[in-house]
Amino acid sequence: MVVHELSELEIDRIFQAMADATRRDIIKQAMLREQSVSELAKRYRMSFAAVQKHVAVLERASLITKEKRGREQLVHGNPAMLHRAAQLLDAYEDIWRQRANRIGELLSEPSQGMES
Repeated sequence: MVVHELSELEIDRIFQAMADATRRDIIKQAMLREQSVSELAKRYRMSFAAVQKHVAVLERASLITKEKRGREQLVHGNPAMLHRAAQLLDAYEDIWRQRANRIGELLSEPSQGMES
């Protein structure tokens, strides 16, 4: 299943990136407003280098973008990719709803060979 031409690698990167609570929070912060990696790092009880690694994972997944402005690296959320991720989850939900409906249909069918 591909949503808007996402490759399997892109899908894996998105979900691997979003599997971590710190990275989900960085996405949230970057969606609220652009901020430098230094500003982001102040929010977390980890080293600056660790925050940079989280940012790099999110950037590889295209969930955020970085822009160099002077000596700072400004982080921006990427709403288009988040929307694509949401569409992907919606597609999976549709599959599971169809399966659940089919199970319900099968269970409500009269049993064959059980006639008296």
